[in-house]
Amino acid sequence: MAPKKITSNKVEISIEPNKPSFTTRRVVEAPRALVFEAFTKPEYLKRWLGPRNLTMVTCDNDVREDGYYRFVHRDPAGQEFAFHGEYQEIVPPERIVRTFIFEPFPEQQALETLSLQESNGKTIITTTALYTSGKHRDEQMAGNMEAGTIESYERLDELLAELQASPPRKSAR
Repeated sequence: MAPKKITSNKVEISIEPNKPSFTTRRVVEAPRALVFEAFTKPEYLKRWLGPRNLTMVTCDNDVREDGYYRFVHRDPAGQEFAFHGEYQEIVPPERIVRTFIFEPFPEQQALETLSLQESNGKTIITTTALYTSGKHRDEQMAGNMEAGTIESYERLDELLAELQASPPRKSAR
């Protein structure tokens, strides 16, 4: 069986058979340092992470090795979706490695590696999620992960464009 590739709205999702992982790849029109901030600062994460119909109501994010994060999204009906994990490695602005646990299904945990590469003012975002089994990866993929990923990246594009259009802030003295 050949690897499966899903490409939609500039997001490429690669799923190889017999491997308990998947990889997403996306190019954004922003410098790597700014993209790293968008992935690590709670005030930015709240604005782009997750589908538009969800509101992030909790964004605990201690970005350091052995630091902990927990994000909770709420839908319009009040149902909450939470995930959390621990940071294993932080190399600003290049790489983040962390565990990922979607709270309703703790057995489906993964190790996520985010890699940011800059090229000609753009950033190539590559994320690999390595699950404990192919079955757990497939169960995660069976949900709305693909649609949520695409919509999150659309929202990230909007945030990055807004941040780049804003004049730099002056330091308070």
